[in-house]
Amino acid sequence: MRLVRQNYRNGAIRGALAGARGTARPAPTRPRTKNHRSRTTITLLAVTALAAGCAEATSTTVKPAAGQQLLKAPPARAMDAYATKLRQESSARATAAKRWGLAKPPLPAPPAPKKKPRISTRNGFEVDDHEGLPPVFTTIPTKDKVVFLTIDDGAEKDPAFLRMMSELKIPYTAFLSDYLVKEDYGYFKKMQDKGVVLNNHTLNHRYMPNLSYERQKQEICGMQDVIEKRYGKRPTLFRPPFGNYNEDTLRAAKACGIKAAPLWNEEVFVDRWDYRELDRDLHPGDIVLSHFRGKEHWKGTMPDMVRRFLKLVTGKGYAVARIEDYL
Repeated sequence: MRLVRQNYRNGAIRGALAGARGTARPAPTRPRTKNHRSRTTITLLAVTALAAGCAEATSTTVKPAAGQQLLKAPPARAMDAYATKLRQESSARATAAKRWGLAKPPLPAPPAPKKKPRISTRNGFEVDDHEGLPPVFTTIPTKDKVVFLTIDDGAEKDPAFLRMMSELKIPYTAFLSDYLVKEDYGYFKKMQDKGVVLNNHTLNHRYMPNLSYERQKQEICGMQDVIEKRYGKRPTLFRPPFGNYNEDTLRAAKACGIKAAPLWNEEVFVDRWDYRELDRDLHPGDIVLSHFRGKEHWKGTMPDMVRRFLKLVTGKGYAVARIEDYL
């Protein structure tokens, strides 16, 4: 702009602009020198470029600069579309909650953290030589007001549970034992297709500290093989049956490709909650345990368990998040 304003004082600029507008003005009556003619030529080229630029700016199609893409929609319209999507998701969540007998819809989980928390073994849960072995923990360090639902073994295969969790969009992680899962591998494939990660709970659900290192390795690696064969991927998480383990358990788990051994801080049933902590309360990052059980073992169904779980979690202002997003 500074160059344009300085040259605008020049009579040649005024004349050129006047000519562009269709109004003739006499040129200045100065002696024409070679330098003067050069300056005039440069000035006219500049004016021509400005005029061309103005003409292009008024075009209805503006080409992006190199390396850029045209916006598919104005930012305001994109924000409107995003807000509409959020309203639709919230409405669908509320409708699903009502359909499944919940007074309040579950709270949506926050975005997965870009930086994963540092996971270490909980004090008092170490084995004698724990360095380099999978960490054992009951809570994931986070300030997010979230808890993680994990479900063990695989005894009950309730289709209503799959529908409920899918419609409510509740994430959870399964820890499977082959002696129960093999009754219906397809049920857990449907679960995996909905985004649930299938992890290791041993082949036969033995009390691990009573077994030799080799037997423990067979239980853990054997289940790794089953899950890889049936579901295409070897797990990285392992939960020892009953939450019992020793150094051999963790050594065997590491040898089988396990990275971490999450336990739990609370357990939810159809008719009650059990707590590890004396305050009997939820905490950010707590891992919650339940089981694949039905009326044969409980006073209700798996959807009944989920209702009890969500009633407390939502009532205390917690969302349910994917444990894998934090590990």
